[in-house]
Amino acid sequence: MAPIDPHSYTDSTHPLTTHIALTFYFDFPSSTIFTSTLISLPAPHFGPFTLDTRSLSISSVLDPTTRNPLPFTLATAIDPILGQSVTITLSNQSQVLILSKTAPSSSALQWLSPPQTFNKSFPFVYTQCHSIHARSIFPCQDTPAARVRYTAKLNVPRYLSAVMAAKHVERKDPVAGESLGACEDTVWCDEGRVVEEFLMEQPVPPYLFAFAVGELGFREVGPRTRVYAEAIPSVLDDASREFAGTEEMIRVGERLFGPYDWERFDLLVLPPSFPYGGMENPRMVFLAPTVIKGDATGAQLVAHELAHSWTGNLITNKTNDHFWLNEGFTNYAERRIVEAVQGEDRAALNIGIGWRGLVEEMERFKDNMEFTKLKTNQEGVDPDNVYSQVPYEKGFQFLWRIERQIGRPAFDVFLKKYIATFKFQSIDTDTFIDFLKANVPGIEDQIDLQLWVEGTGIPPDAMEPVSNIYSKIVSLANEFQLGRMPKEDEVADWHGQEWELYLENLPKSVEASQVSALDARYRLSELKDYEVKVAFLQLAISSRCRDYYCEVEKTLKEVGRMRYLRPLYRALVQGTGKEEDKFFAKRVFSEACDFYHPIARGVVEAILAKFS
Repeated sequence: MAPIDPHSYTDSTHPLTTHIALTFYFDFPSSTIFTSTLISLPAPHFGPFTLDTRSLSISSVLDPTTRNPLPFTLATAIDPILGQSVTITLSNQSQVLILSKTAPSSSALQWLSPPQTFNKSFPFVYTQCHSIHARSIFPCQDTPAARVRYTAKLNVPRYLSAVMAAKHVERKDPVAGESLGACEDTVWCDEGRVVEEFLMEQPVPPYLFAFAVGELGFREVGPRTRVYAEAIPSVLDDASREFAGTEEMIRVGERLFGPYDWERFDLLVLPPSFPYGGMENPRMVFLAPTVIKGDATGAQLVAHELAHSWTGNLITNKTNDHFWLNEGFTNYAERRIVEAVQGEDRAALNIGIGWRGLVEEMERFKDNMEFTKLKTNQEGVDPDNVYSQVPYEKGFQFLWRIERQIGRPAFDVFLKKYIATFKFQSIDTDTFIDFLKANVPGIEDQIDLQLWVEGTGIPPDAMEPVSNIYSKIVSLANEFQLGRMPKEDEVADWHGQEWELYLENLPKSVEASQVSALDARYRLSELKDYEVKVAFLQLAISSRCRDYYCEVEKTLKEVGRMRYLRPLYRALVQGTGKEEDKFFAKRVFSEACDFYHPIARGVVEAILAKFS
């Protein structure tokens, strides 16, 4: 066996899937999905064919033409990261049909009971497949190297509706036989059920497979954009106001990076347990409710997910070892969109916050500098556990360094050519470097490309942003160490990003009285903007300011976004003399863990185990 990806059982000698036809029967009482997966190959294949699975129960594997069983073997060993391989023996078939069901513990799915939702009335389920979790919904070659087109039929209770990162075909009554064996026709065609049908016509990596089922409503916010959320007018109204400028950002993206190839750019605001700020699922971006800040600044995260429409979704990292090709490019593209729409100062703040995050990651990985490289080796490593700002911010810095070297006009030409050349392909770092050298002759003599890509740490020619507002905020943060708090007129026009940058540039530990005084004046612990609130609470924890532990507990129990869970739990348990904080962290987690998505739960468990 010759794997093509350290996080997949996919064999390089086996053909790659070209199309998958899926049927799903959602059984909310048991938190399971009964599934048929019809896999199409580019040509008939003779011999073994291996797929990834995790926590799936496979009932049968069939030749879809004859309905005859095909021999298959599930690996006896279950890898804690990769899951379980299934190897099917094909005899000149170009298609294979697999019948299976998910487990309630599926790592990609979160089933929410009515009390866990906004409306408290109906259940809800949603997916998060990045980076290796699609295999816990259906058997597949779960590697970004295997781009697939797909169709999907979702059979759901009639009182609910479904959305998907694909084109909606129709909502219709169930028809006998269309489940392809996922369940009995009498169950599939029950009068209380409805089928939502979807089509993805462009080839996408499996981690971009996504759906949500619940009581959903929407608002139109542009010619290509709807905002979906649970059908609560206040949530929908807040979201539509926050993201009203989306069409302008799409047009800026098209001007900078070329045509938008996905037709729609819809947004779904999920319940608070969603583990990421956003997920760039094509045609249907998933967002955490914390992105809605009430002042339209949440649009910056939408700019990031939009930028993925060109860098990440059109051109994808071949494996997670090259994750920077997705995120470094997307950070660069996001900041170009923000600069065009919101101005240079706003983009500089964005870069400055990213710079601080990159510096902090160097401290986090000081004992394992492998993960400060752009091109990493993640063999035997769970990508969720080493997820960091390095591929985002060091990747951005690398591209920004190239832009400074050759000039923005030349870099813009290069970027458009890169996107046009590799669209709908999955590539690795060497492919990018070869393309760079071919299109920017002599660049390797001007920039140490190997140091940037394979070296650890932050290269000496990386750069902090230069802007008046950035310098002013950093200067005020430095003065805080001398006991000077910013005056109200100095912060009168500050928004969340200014405060976030200020807090991130403060010393990691100050006097508890200083923390209390800062909050007494500016009420940072009470803000709706969680970027600022969590940055302040981290400062309170590191300064042993126990007045804020009730707010820490409240925050850890009301949001499931890992961007907030990671630093707060880590601040509580990392370091010496933290026994009381560790006990506090473990108690809070034991009470909150059922609220968290399985991916977030696993990440927090790893943090607590590492520092126990």
